[in-house]
Amino acid sequence: MKLLVSVRSVEEALLVAEGGADFIDLKEPGDGALGGLPIATIRAIVDALRRHGCGLPVSATIGDVPMHQAGRIAACVDAVGACGVDYVKVGIERTPQALSVLDALASSGRPIVPVFIVDKGLEFAHLEHACALGFPALMADTADKRAGSLFDVLTLHELQRFVALSRAAGAMVGLAGALRIAHEPLLRELAPDFAGFRSAVCVGDRSAALDPVLLGALTARMHGGAVTAVG
Repeated sequence: MKLLVSVRSVEEALLVAEGGADFIDLKEPGDGALGGLPIATIRAIVDALRRHGCGLPVSATIGDVPMHQAGRIAACVDAVGACGVDYVKVGIERTPQALSVLDALASSGRPIVPVFIVDKGLEFAHLEHACALGFPALMADTADKRAGSLFDVLTLHELQRFVALSRAAGAMVGLAGALRIAHEPLLRELAPDFAGFRSAVCVGDRSAALDPVLLGALTARMHGGAVTAVG
């Protein structure tokens, strides 16, 4: 399990890189579950990290784009992918268009990580379809961070099945969704390849500034056991 922390600026990215995270995720937390940063900001963060010798993998979201806007999804994927990130994260909603979107993403030529938004439940037929398409990683996340955590919307059995199916397909597995330090025992039980955090490292709302003290507490807890976390 690796520790993934979401950041919105060059300053936060450098803080997280020095603070013990395994994976740096670029998003705008004040603009939805997978709020996208301006392309210029994504580029600036990637450039700053590389100038400082940071070799950690970097992902970036394309924003919360509805499934029926296939053309916009494709354009956003290309724009974000051209910024030098290692992975492009795309939210997958539980809608009929999800299957065709997954097909298009698989043929995009970019290293895509589909992120299943599970507030309304997880459609396992969509997950199984994604598993057959060869994505490097698959994630489960929530949209409404104020409604509770990932563990409030999916049962432990459903999450175990998500992890098992993804891993059997050869994909890395990521879990996120208003996760807190207190969820560490459950995360270790599920043993995803990475767990994603933002709320846990902010004082107050997740759109507030990242707090270095909370970041230190999280990295110490998640790296303190036999298993490491990423998200």
